[in-house]
Amino acid sequence: MLVVEGLIKRFGGFTAVNKVSFKVDRGEILGLIGPNGSGKSTIFNLLSGTLSATAGSMRFDGVEIAGLSPHRIINRGIGRTFQIPRPFHRLTLFENVALAGYFGQGRNSRAEAEAAAERALAIVGLPIHRAASVDGLGAAGLKKLELAKALATGPKLLLADESLGGLDDKEMDQAADMLRRIRDELGITIIWVEHIMGVLMRVVDRVMVLDHGEKISEGLPGEVSNDPRVIEVYLGTDAVSTQAAAARAGR
Repeated sequence: MLVVEGLIKRFGGFTAVNKVSFKVDRGEILGLIGPNGSGKSTIFNLLSGTLSATAGSMRFDGVEIAGLSPHRIINRGIGRTFQIPRPFHRLTLFENVALAGYFGQGRNSRAEAEAAAERALAIVGLPIHRAASVDGLGAAGLKKLELAKALATGPKLLLADESLGGLDDKEMDQAADMLRRIRDELGITIIWVEHIMGVLMRVVDRVMVLDHGEKISEGLPGEVSNDPRVIEVYLGTDAVSTQAAAARAGR
């Protein structure tokens, strides 16, 4: 489905992504992990068209998408969420999702966008009625809203960017289970960037690890969790050592 080859992104003299290559097969969940500043979000921004690549190729369903604008990439079937939800507070909950629905492939009318919004809200478990407000949504509700907006575009590939941030343990498990259901029941392929490795490792099919913009490991969760290069990177940072240990234990 997605083939990335030799992807490079430079900001002046700084190389944020350096010759990264990987592929994503249709119907799988790929976990993308790494310390802060490792290049995860930059790769998402390149895949979604927010940034332009310095070099390299990104082929989606056999078509080169490098250089396409974000709305054309969405229209081809790549949707994404964002780490920090920023809903339009002057719009209702339904209107926020319906607005995203206009960008879906083949959408030509308000009715189609609204139908997509209804389906997406039902999937994530948010109110469908038209007057519901985004005000008062907690962290879990805002994450669901982000996911509903992405689903309303009708993606074949979903880029899920830190879907667990700010959630408690129960909410994290529910969010992870929802991503798995989206893959299993809707057939949507997922790339999932996450720092909560213990939860991610029990959901994904494969894992790719970045460090300083380079791919240092890729494989099955158990293999990656026990890769000495990954252990060295994570155990060198106190803030994530507990997560690395949990991941190796297979939580």
